[in-house]
Amino acid sequence: MYPNELNYTMPPEWGKHERTFISWPVKASMCFPEDHESVCQGYTDIIKAIAEFEPITVVVNPDELEAVERLVGGPNVTLLPIEHSDAWLRDNGPTFVVDNEGTLAGVNWKFNAWGGKYSPWDLDDKVAPQILESLGLARFDAPLVMEGGSIHTDGEGTLLTTEECLLNPNRNPDLERGEIEDRVRKYTGTEHIIWLKQGLSGDETDGHVDNLACFAAPGKVIIQVCDDPQDENYGITLENLQILENAVDAKGRKLEIITIAQPPRVNHEDSRLTLSYLNFYFVNGGIILPVFGGTAAETDKLAEQVLADVFPDRRIRTVNGMAVIREGGNVHCTTQQMPAGK
Repeated sequence: MYPNELNYTMPPEWGKHERTFISWPVKASMCFPEDHESVCQGYTDIIKAIAEFEPITVVVNPDELEAVERLVGGPNVTLLPIEHSDAWLRDNGPTFVVDNEGTLAGVNWKFNAWGGKYSPWDLDDKVAPQILESLGLARFDAPLVMEGGSIHTDGEGTLLTTEECLLNPNRNPDLERGEIEDRVRKYTGTEHIIWLKQGLSGDETDGHVDNLACFAAPGKVIIQVCDDPQDENYGITLENLQILENAVDAKGRKLEIITIAQPPRVNHEDSRLTLSYLNFYFVNGGIILPVFGGTAAETDKLAEQVLADVFPDRRIRTVNGMAVIREGGNVHCTTQQMPAGK
């Protein structure tokens, strides 16, 4: 049976967490292995920030356990030895779902390293089942290549995604749009999908929604926008904003839309870095927000203020967003929340 037939649904990220999962970076698979030390420091800072709010489990290659323990060991931090090649657990980790009784289970999506971009990915495709096994949770194996960063739910039946990613032929070339939508609904327990178009310029994930937009609450969406007509993101975000303005959710509600101004463009080796404040992460009682400094100092402050206004009961905890971004993602991409059951 499918998760939705057993009344399992994907809860919203702002709900109570049991803990967070994160994977430790692997030098051999990094785009810029010369940055390994600074990237590890970035992960250390993210892990310690999250541990201020809730328990966090770090997935570590067995031969690195002692070294990682020295860096991140402390209250609220545990290590879980699992072999892996890449460290973006949002994308290759399990998607947790919960039923009406509060029983947790996990969806194991197929993973092919963002459309076959980084080989090998066989170890990473096996991470989610091992996490679920370590927790003793039931597992639903979904016949769909998909990454967790490509979807976002309001917890009340509505899911956000992008056509650029979910319909990309490098994921599920043999499936039509309707078949993909049907499988996403069955395994997340959602009823209605709002399809945005493209993701942000420079995003090598083929347009993950977690850089672009997210629900702040049922009926309320935050989107990062660009006001420079010369920037590729101007047209991209304008089109997505118009889609949201015309959309309704699973309950038939029009959406309240909150905008966050994008940080100034930053390039690395002639490629644009996908800087996004929307790659923040909900924790119990707080938000972990990547900020970028330098030319982004002003937009950093604006983003922090917007989130403080939207979430007055949460502490906004900033981390250095430049520490890991050259590897292709940020705080939300590195993490996966395990919701609290009953």
